[in-house]
Amino acid sequence: MRIAILEDDRAQAAFVSQTLTDAGHICHAFTTGRALIKELKKETFDLLVLDWMVPDQSGEEVLRWVRQSLPEHVPVLFMTNRGAETDIASILNAGADDYVVKPVAGVVLRARVKSLLRRVYPETAPSSTEVFGDVEFNLKLKEVAVSGTLVPLMQKEFELALLLFQHMSRPLSRAYIMDVIWKQSIDITSRKVDTHVSALRAKLKLRPENGYRLMPIYGYGYRLEKIEKSDT
Repeated sequence: MRIAILEDDRAQAAFVSQTLTDAGHICHAFTTGRALIKELKKETFDLLVLDWMVPDQSGEEVLRWVRQSLPEHVPVLFMTNRGAETDIASILNAGADDYVVKPVAGVVLRARVKSLLRRVYPETAPSSTEVFGDVEFNLKLKEVAVSGTLVPLMQKEFELALLLFQHMSRPLSRAYIMDVIWKQSIDITSRKVDTHVSALRAKLKLRPENGYRLMPIYGYGYRLEKIEKSDT
């Protein structure tokens, strides 16, 4: 998961980032509420970990902005040294999904994050395939078939195609794609993302006449849409 962390104590931010990175997540830390909101206006995150008292805009103000402004429900975990029952009740009523009081051990933080993500993003039974209409992904063999015909893809092309289909109709930024597919590799550019998307559009025939539209979003990223033939 791609996680945003709001924490003005750099040592604490580093601790949270490392703890969750060790659990396999991709973390981005912000020291001010204003900086996080600016990023949320253009980027997508799967979880927010918010401290309460931070410069310019508090974690509570960020939470209220998130619940009022974002179209999708993004899970929010509050992590702060304010542990009074009235504080906990207040922030949960404001829209937080969970609350932990600092200091918190790494093993506990990982467990709470795992539990929250499991509630918000229910896990399905393990499967060797994922099927989206006439497109079938063999997760074990890393193969894709369209209408029963195998389409050869490179490993990163397979991973990107699966990501797009799993997030059908959801805008994905180039930064989000690079984080998830290339794991923040420093030698990956936006151009490489564009090249892979272009290859997938051609190889999987993601065109309106075939029931799909893989759209570029100017200055942002891409969105894969399933469309009816009547919409073409």
